[in-house]
Amino acid sequence: MFFVGLDLGQKRDFSALAVVERVDARLAWMGPAPPLGVRYLERMELGTPYPDVVDRVCEILQDPKMLGQSHLVVDATGVGAPVMDLLRRARVRANITGVTITGGDRAHSSGDQWHVPKRELLTGLESLLECGEELRIAGKLREAARLVKEFESMQVEARVNGRWKMGCEGEHDDLVLALSLACWRAKRPMNGFGTQRLPGI
Repeated sequence: MFFVGLDLGQKRDFSALAVVERVDARLAWMGPAPPLGVRYLERMELGTPYPDVVDRVCEILQDPKMLGQSHLVVDATGVGAPVMDLLRRARVRANITGVTITGGDRAHSSGDQWHVPKRELLTGLESLLECGEELRIAGKLREAARLVKEFESMQVEARVNGRWKMGCEGEHDDLVLALSLACWRAKRPMNGFGTQRLPGI
């Protein structure tokens, strides 16, 4: 099973993709859940038009290993809704979940549309990395060093007007957000999407 996180940007922020693989839980019934593996990272050129972003996502999802075995998680904040329309029109071979990133305290959903606090996404990714055995990132990935740099610059600040303020000091957070979206969805089947796992390998 593959989970693809898509963080959208254009003029000031980059659009970024992260592909995470998880072995079907049915294959790990005798032991702990297998770790998630980061299989691919991509940060697109600044200013990449959204139709080109959609084309790139479709191209990645056409990989024979991923075909019909993927779940796409899209940053639906701001311009995300029309991009999701483009993805649906392109008939991507994946289940699509839209995630509006908020400054709130709790995740909630309406159909396949979720509102998830940024703090939840980032602390979830942080906990996976701190466990050591939960998330594996291949060092040979082209964007691995940039991902580490983004994550090291992440800061969680105190509440501002009742909301948590988070961000990267002097760095973009595009790869971190793409990966956090993919990992958030990969973990959700155990605590929010029911007990049945999605079809997968």
